[in-house]
Amino acid sequence: MLSGMPGPVALIGAGEFLAAMADFDRLLLAATASPRPRVAVVPTAAYPDGEEAFRRRAAIGAEHFGALGGEVEAVLVRDRSDADDPVNAQAVGEADLVYFSGGQPAHLLETLVGSRVWAAAQAAHARGAVLAGCAAGAMVLAGRQFILRRPLLGLPLRWPEALGVVPGAAVFPRYNAWPEPVSALLVLAAPRDTTIIGIDEETALLGHDGSWQVHGRSRVTVWRGRDRVRHRAGDVFRLPGP
Repeated sequence: MLSGMPGPVALIGAGEFLAAMADFDRLLLAATASPRPRVAVVPTAAYPDGEEAFRRRAAIGAEHFGALGGEVEAVLVRDRSDADDPVNAQAVGEADLVYFSGGQPAHLLETLVGSRVWAAAQAAHARGAVLAGCAAGAMVLAGRQFILRRPLLGLPLRWPEALGVVPGAAVFPRYNAWPEPVSALLVLAAPRDTTIIGIDEETALLGHDGSWQVHGRSRVTVWRGRDRVRHRAGDVFRLPGP
């Protein structure tokens, strides 16, 4: 599904900037093939939780990747105005690793789609940069994103198109935090021909040229219609076609 995309794509279920994900994040830095990788941490999805949470997420991300050997810049994109700022777009466009952190996926998608920052991220990816998304960040990189009417009901209101880096798919982050019957209901409500990728906490997928490998402490669950397949750390597989 990633054929023709020169840069790797990372989808993380949860656990951004935690010690448990350090080995995987070192792998992301190594995947850039740069001796001193430039990392752009984009904490946009955290902004609906307030300025303090937004800046804290940015600072933690910068500290985390800096300790792993990256040259890090927190790109403070709060809203669409910031996403169309040429300075922010330049920072993202020059990065070897662009990391979209977690928070509110609808806000992240609305902020990025059609923006200068997203165009810069696409250009960076086209030249080989790694695109990574954790939780909300992973959701928006898929072909579709599910939005819940009331999370406690487990019922999606709609499945809008997302950024389409992983076409024909939708990502369920923190998959192991959901009861399996609720997950099954969500899967059955998904649009036809949409592959559901359930990624557990502190677990990630790294994909390139159509192959995906599981990393982390738990597993990835792939649904295609009513068919369900589990993959554990080290497994390599290809996603079904659209």
